[in-house]
Amino acid sequence: MDVNQPKQEHLLALKVMRLTKPTLFTNIPVTCEERDLPGYLFNQLMKDDPSTVKGAETLMLGEMLTLPQNFGNIFLGETFSSYISVHNDSNQVVKDILVKADLQTSSQRLNLSASSAAVAELKPDCCIDDVIHHEVKEIGTHILVCAVSYTTQTGEKMYFRKFFKFQVLKPLDVKTKFYNAETDEVFLEAQIQNITTSPMFMEKVSLEPSMMYNVAELNTVDTAGESESTFGSRTYLQPMDTRQYLYCLKPKQEFAEKAGVIKGVTVIGKLDIVWKTNLGERGRLQTSQLQRMAPGYGDVRLSLETIPDTVNLEEPFDITCKITNCSSERTMDLVLEMCNTNAIHWCGVSGRQLGKLHPSSSLHLALTLLSSVQGLQSVSGLRLTDTFLKRTYEYDDIAQVCVVSSEVKQS
Repeated sequence: MDVNQPKQEHLLALKVMRLTKPTLFTNIPVTCEERDLPGYLFNQLMKDDPSTVKGAETLMLGEMLTLPQNFGNIFLGETFSSYISVHNDSNQVVKDILVKADLQTSSQRLNLSASSAAVAELKPDCCIDDVIHHEVKEIGTHILVCAVSYTTQTGEKMYFRKFFKFQVLKPLDVKTKFYNAETDEVFLEAQIQNITTSPMFMEKVSLEPSMMYNVAELNTVDTAGESESTFGSRTYLQPMDTRQYLYCLKPKQEFAEKAGVIKGVTVIGKLDIVWKTNLGERGRLQTSQLQRMAPGYGDVRLSLETIPDTVNLEEPFDITCKITNCSSERTMDLVLEMCNTNAIHWCGVSGRQLGKLHPSSSLHLALTLLSSVQGLQSVSGLRLTDTFLKRTYEYDDIAQVCVVSSEVKQS
């Protein structure tokens, strides 16, 4: 939208055009059957039209490109480019010409001019050209302010400016969900929706993890030894379509060993999204730092390191537990008690002394148990007592195992 000041008699003319990729020219085919009144006239006119594709005149596609007629839609993450031209329409030589281009957003004013030096003189029918670029990082109303100052032959100083107002729209809607595994792994699901009116080619969607984590992308499958995207070879995202990306984050070894480090709110990282639209127009967005609330494990955390998926009915099987003192200050003296349930029976001595466990340290414990009931059974019944504080911690539904008959498993 061009909002200009009242016209003045100026020797110079200012023109501004947004630089963007052209679009394919489309025409509306008008045709009829030969027995209709126009006969073959409409079909012949379409064949003679230079904008139609020969042999496919009834299609709306054309072979010509059209330049942008206005500022059009500008989306967050794209690069705004504009061509600025100042032409001397008079028959006089103009001196000390200074062209300045500023971009006013809701929060700041940016100078986009390539040079701040004035041009000594501009002869009749000559022009000063400039191309400006700016990566759009804010949504909302933007105003391009182009100002021109110069001096006439009589020494009079002249000044005028023009305003070009446009809106920056949001191209993508990004939603994230976190899933905490029984281990320290964190799964991030990113839902990305195209909220523009044209298709997008998703060139890259990656997660840049924070210093605490390593990341593994779960958006590819191995086919014949080659990694292939789960979305196929053509990763186009149609308007209003949504795509889900999945990532697995694991704490680095130096942080995983410190039980208290990953407590509370932790920074996961940020998403880096790169896409292309019409004729390769490129856009890029980076989210702010994603944060999640780490699950609270209390003073003592019990996790499973190894456990079989399937076990035989009434046959002992082994599991390995990891017990972590999540306190950063207090040493614990722990006693392990094992309580049987209707289906799960522990093998070994209950009330065993585990000894002292220092702050932020861990110990591994091998245990044996068996199940007397078939089906999917929950491992429960572990109790840890801190003899210093006389406090007992109960651990039920630690994991699940599938219990089958030995004949079923062998067959």
